[in-house]
Amino acid sequence: MSNLIVVFPKLDNAKNIRNLLVRHGYSVAAVCTTGAQVLNHANELNDGIVICGYRFSDMIYTELYDNLPPDFEMLLLASPTILSEYGEKNIISVAMPLKVNDLISTVNMMEYRISRSKKKLKAKPRQRDPKEAAVIEEAKRLLMERNHLTEEDAHRYLQKSSMDSGTNMVETAQMILSMMNR
Repeated sequence: MSNLIVVFPKLDNAKNIRNLLVRHGYSVAAVCTTGAQVLNHANELNDGIVICGYRFSDMIYTELYDNLPPDFEMLLLASPTILSEYGEKNIISVAMPLKVNDLISTVNMMEYRISRSKKKLKAKPRQRDPKEAAVIEEAKRLLMERNHLTEEDAHRYLQKSSMDSGTNMVETAQMILSMMNR
């Protein structure tokens, strides 16, 4: 579940939004009245959603958005007039007066999108540095020469040996090189 930060210039409004979210099963990391407070909390957290009004005592929502850490999204709650005048492409918004269902379904959608992007990042293969890649390539070359394997078979052998021994592929490649170069 994402970290939620609620910020409105009036503390009562922020607490009301927090209470509404808590009643629907969300955990709110912080309730703030200024953009500076939000930035302090956001810098301590990895990612999340900032649920906010249009203007605070120290900045407006666009300034806050520009200064948020990159893994934070913003949900703007404002009047239709403000939303039509200042609509931002990357900021999700819900028109006031607020309908509870609109707020909850929008937060659900944002959380789903954040979790999907996290899964996509985890699914990407890790980039190896050139030295590690060279060690793996050298081990594959040696396996291909000495054992008459195709590159695909040599790679598969490295992967299987790595999994069987509980080491990463670079360590397995180094072991193979040290054993075969005796």
